[in-house]
Amino acid sequence: MREIKTNWTSEELKIYTLIYCANTDFSESKFEINYIKSKMRTSNFEKIQNEFKKDNDYQSIKRIQLLIKDHGYTNDDINTLFKEIKTLFLSDNKYDFLEKNLNRGLKRILNN
Repeated sequence: MREIKTNWTSEELKIYTLIYCANTDFSESKFEINYIKSKMRTSNFEKIQNEFKKDNDYQSIKRIQLLIKDHGYTNDDINTLFKEIKTLFLSDNKYDFLEKNLNRGLKRILNN
């Protein structure tokens, strides 16, 4: 298993997390991609997306967990991230079963 890079900025973490969430249903809609890109100031979407494609599900979760810890995210920071995730899920006007389950699972993982 390849080493998980943990020296990303908070913005890169957020973009990676949103890309991970957008792929819950195994595809990124144009609405989801546009929403993610609207959250970027300095990050390179394609670079982060390519990193995401190299990771399996376990590596993605570990990367997100490590970066949240490394950046010292508070409960408020995590809640803000989840608001953005929910907005992402709703950007294509549907909030399906897979998205709801991922949202619940991430909350359990990240709030521990």
